Amino acid sequence: MKRSWRFFPALWTAKLTTAVLRLFHRNATHLPGLVALKLCPTFLGDIGKPKTIIAVTGTNGKTTVCNLLDDILPDCGVQPLNNRTGSNVNGGILTTFLNAATLTGRVKEEMAVIEVDERSALFVFKYMQPDYLIVTNLFRDSFKRNAHSEFISDILNQAIPKKTKLIVNADDLIGSRLAPNNDRITFGIAHREGDWEVRQNIVCDMVACPYCNTVLEYDFVRYNHIGRAHCPKCDFASPSVHYEIIAVDEEAAKLTVRTPRGEEQYRMIGDNITDWYNTLAAVTMLRVLGFDEQTIEQSLQKQQIVKSRFERIDIGDKAITMLLAKGQNPIACSRAFDYIRRTEGKKAVILLIEDYYDAKHTSENVAWLYDADFEFLNDPSVEQIVIAGVRAADFRVRLLLAGVDDSRIVCMREEVATADAVDFERVDNAFVLFDVYTTMFADATRERLENRLNGQNEEVSQ
Repeated sequence: MKRSWRFFPALWTAKLTTAVLRLFHRNATHLPGLVALKLCPTFLGDIGKPKTIIAVTGTNGKTTVCNLLDDILPDCGVQPLNNRTGSNVNGGILTTFLNAATLTGRVKEEMAVIEVDERSALFVFKYMQPDYLIVTNLFRDSFKRNAHSEFISDILNQAIPKKTKLIVNADDLIGSRLAPNNDRITFGIAHREGDWEVRQNIVCDMVACPYCNTVLEYDFVRYNHIGRAHCPKCDFASPSVHYEIIAVDEEAAKLTVRTPRGEEQYRMIGDNITDWYNTLAAVTMLRVLGFDEQTIEQSLQKQQIVKSRFERIDIGDKAITMLLAKGQNPIACSRAFDYIRRTEGKKAVILLIEDYYDAKHTSENVAWLYDADFEFLNDPSVEQIVIAGVRAADFRVRLLLAGVDDSRIVCMREEVATADAVDFERVDNAFVLFDVYTTMFADATRERLENRLNGQNEEVSQ
């Protein structure tokens, strides 16, 4: 392999940077890669790579899918290289390969599972051409970064190498159409009781046929543009499905999957349909790689959703549910709101989902609130909605426009104080919705809620 003369100085300098950062107890997950890139712009192309590279991208779910693959592959006999402890943008991905490389630039791992931010794909795929690319879904996201799904799909279409085989969600009418000339395997979930005939979400980014502009007819809608549809005028339709969940046994926690090899059963991780999509994406990839059903299922028995994304704590007859809902991401928040309204019992909802870094300068763009389905929180089972932070008033206005009675809304300035506002006399479950950058507030809020409930239980026992 012909390398730039800059490669080895960049490699050794970046490794030295890693050592120094760790000496001072810093994570060293991003900066060393940026140092390598600065010294050698072609560093990612020059460094050694595993024989098989799996990339995972998409608006929502890519971290969960990567974590599942990283956890299951060792049980299949493969220890993958991954960026689980680093970022999914240029610097973090470079650092991942840098840390795995020897001083000669060789990487010993036979397989890599790399999470790739959609916008980073133009740089990453120029130098690291994946053998497989899993696309979980494509939605509109943060206005300041990923804007609209057409913007992101255009970036990915430019970036995806022709040799890459796609693993795509057949129920996503946008993601499933990426790189139309590439080979692909599809996964999806068959029509289920409870799917909508008419969309309930505010946002649908796939309304018209991409070929003839005729309004699409949805066979069923799961949420937003996720579902199955066809054009009544031309032959455009959702693609056929290779790996499809055809039955869900929630009591036994089993998913029945129709595959090219016949029906197979896998453990159901989580009770949210997005968890099932993520599990199915990982299973599809593993089966395409040739790993057997029994090994995958045995490994799935040990897996669970990471607590940083979902956690339920039961204390007596009450519960606290921690739920990641990415701020400024209207689809992720809508999915969280829908999950809450479908959960049994009386609930309080604590919203800690404003953008932490924008909020510090009080410059957050709140237009995304009007793409998110706050109407789902206008449900008789939601007794309280507690909001905190500098944008609490904006959230209150949005909730009022969604029809939520003002008597059920509590606005506060301090985030952690929201725990004191929850009325456990009225609710069974307190949901804490938090952004990836507000986990410090969420953890402190959870601890305060736990202390309150444990204190109440002690009083009852006395």
